[in-house]
Amino acid sequence: DVQLVESGGESVQVGGSLRLSCVASGDTVSSYCMGWFRQAPGKELEGVAAIYTGRNNPVYADSVKGRFTISHNSAENSVDLQMNSLVPEDAAMYYCAAYRPDRFVCHTGSGWYPYWGQGTQVTVS
Repeated sequence: DVQLVESGGESVQVGGSLRLSCVASGDTVSSYCMGWFRQAPGKELEGVAAIYTGRNNPVYADSVKGRFTISHNSAENSVDLQMNSLVPEDAAMYYCAAYRPDRFVCHTGSGWYPYWGQGTQVTVS
């Protein structure tokens, strides 16, 4: 099994930037789909970005395109989420998730991901 630990969440001002990190253990996530999801109070879980680490082909939710960048760091067995131009609607608990795909394109639905971290809180004000 893969264990995931997120970090980097904190309180930031509107227009600011944050970099979230998700470190994996238990397996090398070099051929995994790694996704970032978020959930704000009273709202459904939302897929933010995903990447197939074997080909580095990210996909993004429309709400974050051009502002967020997901990247795989093979040396650290981690996936980062660089978040720029943050707005209040970005405030949420952010979760990292993973699954081993049978294709080279990642699904963005949360049901595909059996491995989840505990989350890291992002506040934007």
